[in-house]
Amino acid sequence: MLASTGAIAVVLGLAIAVPTAAQGAPSGGDRKPDRATALARADQAVSAHRAAIKGADGERYIAGRVIIDASGASHTRYQRTYQGLPVRGGDFVVHSDAAGQFAGADVAQPAAVSLPSVTPKWTSGQAVDAAKQGFKGTLSGLLGSTLIVDAVQIPRLAWQVRLSGTRADGQTPSKENVIVDAHTGAVLQRWDDVRVFIPSAQITAAAAAPKPAARAAADAPAKGSGIGIFNGAVPLDTTAKTGGSYTLEDPTRGDNDTCTFGNNTNLCSTLWDTDNAWGNGTQADRLSAGVDAHYGVAQTWDYFKNVHQRTGIRGDSKGVRAQVHYSWNYTNAFWDGTNVTFGDGQNNANPLVALDVVGHELSHGLTDSLAALEYNDDAGGLNESTSDIFGSMVEFAANNPNDPGDYDIGEEINLFGDGRPLRYMYQPSLDGRSFDCYQFPWPNYDPHYTSGPGNHFFYLLAEGSSGGPKPSPTCNGSTVTGIGRERAAKIWFRALDAHFTSTESYRKARQDTLKAAADLYGMCNDEYKAVQTAWSAVNVSGSDAVCTGPGGPPPGELPPVESNYFSNTNRIVIPDGPIGEAESPITVTSQPTSPRDLKVKVLIYHGEPRDLIVDVIAPDGTVYNVHNRGDGYYDSIDKTYVLDVSSKQPNGVWKLRVRDRSSRDNGSIQSWSLQF
Repeated sequence: MLASTGAIAVVLGLAIAVPTAAQGAPSGGDRKPDRATALARADQAVSAHRAAIKGADGERYIAGRVIIDASGASHTRYQRTYQGLPVRGGDFVVHSDAAGQFAGADVAQPAAVSLPSVTPKWTSGQAVDAAKQGFKGTLSGLLGSTLIVDAVQIPRLAWQVRLSGTRADGQTPSKENVIVDAHTGAVLQRWDDVRVFIPSAQITAAAAAPKPAARAAADAPAKGSGIGIFNGAVPLDTTAKTGGSYTLEDPTRGDNDTCTFGNNTNLCSTLWDTDNAWGNGTQADRLSAGVDAHYGVAQTWDYFKNVHQRTGIRGDSKGVRAQVHYSWNYTNAFWDGTNVTFGDGQNNANPLVALDVVGHELSHGLTDSLAALEYNDDAGGLNESTSDIFGSMVEFAANNPNDPGDYDIGEEINLFGDGRPLRYMYQPSLDGRSFDCYQFPWPNYDPHYTSGPGNHFFYLLAEGSSGGPKPSPTCNGSTVTGIGRERAAKIWFRALDAHFTSTESYRKARQDTLKAAADLYGMCNDEYKAVQTAWSAVNVSGSDAVCTGPGGPPPGELPPVESNYFSNTNRIVIPDGPIGEAESPITVTSQPTSPRDLKVKVLIYHGEPRDLIVDVIAPDGTVYNVHNRGDGYYDSIDKTYVLDVSSKQPNGVWKLRVRDRSSRDNGSIQSWSLQF
């Protein structure tokens, strides 16, 4: 297989040849490579350095996102399969220097895969039954059951079962992953892809405390204003509609839009107004919460674009939907993989739309699209740390006098009625549950609490142990000097972007943030040494070399210059059958080649997916059928399909077509995406 497709096959220990530097890749660092050249370099490195990626016979490596630095260095993410099965924890990143030479790899799995057989003893149905037994809440459907190799610890054959439903609170949606041993039927692990802001334990504690659509061609960008509950008077980018009304749709930021559930859970309607002056700062005016959410999403967009050169949390220049007034007395907020949703709090009196809450939830989307950190073990804690870090950084960047930047998480929503925040980055244990210092193994704790060492590390790196706004006791009694929150945040973003893998541990995060510091500021300079000191101060040790001499020269800024992810998040209604049909377009640009493994992620809500026919249509009209009236009585299609489109031109308008072939059940295309 050619490297330009982004795939390498390794069969019986032999790597199929890929293009070398002599076949198109520059031999030196005299110019920045394009994506095809960077892929060729990475594929060649994978073939030549199998031990470094923990390669095994019978594996195939599928290239995904590519980062190309201004220096010409590149970083390519891969997924792997083993004897045709996807490998959980099999992802890795291959690094090439400016001259195109192999510069190392970051690998998720601890050991190479070697299985005597890939034939399961337990059937898919038996695995599903085992997974269902531990579901806490109301189960509504099965999103899929896939035979995989679980390589997170000891490689083994397993079923990955995905269940859908509602959590035990009766309100929060659930998309639960369950890993079931395919030989013994033992449930190995389970986690939810819906990321909530407040752990259930803290909601329980708070309950006992004292109580305190797509724009039409004639639509035009507009400048409005609003008064939010938390943010006060703020400017808003909106859309002027024909007929004299305005909607909370932001055409300047990828068509971010804000809608209301009206304290239900069925349909979220885009907020509108007649004078483009929104809210009065109180919950009595139902637009006020929308002001805070819309403003918070805009501030998050601006922060990642202005500071990290990332346009949209997915890097695709597309906005997201903020959904307010969800359910009744719902004391939480969540990211569901597509949208960010906010409840109105206890007694519907205190919406969870504060600035750091909005930034926190959207940052889960960033983590999903960059490193896909799983929501368990150390990776789960690091996932939550990432959202706390960037939620706080959004708050600092907004510089809003009504909610000044700080390292308290969720202080404005006043969950406990006494002004206490949910989490404290400078001393996580102040919340009574989080950990200041790293320990292993964790006593089966929620990722919101195992995030403590990551939050503590970031505060020490940014502000130091005594020089910041709050004292921050270290776990080893050391003194840490901070480097400033801007540089600390850039190091964390770089590590997430170019080095973290899906099963990231705290010890590996130490190594990866050191690599990021060296990438950005030079090997063994002050920033590098501060990363070492801050990790040691929270009991995360490592085998990194001690720096004794002068640091290396800073390499300069390293903004990513390549994106291969495209999406459409506009909700499109599917007319009822038997002849109902809907299409959702995506325009693809600047892609030099089409891969053998185009990843098509589809989210469709429908009462009867077995009534639907779903096709992906290439720009030249070629139809790829991905779903044909299957999957039984489930409530959604939430899947990623892999298509060989290597014979097609990549650029142009791709379409998702959904046809309803039976009557009485309604639905909608929620979102879909293409990753080249």
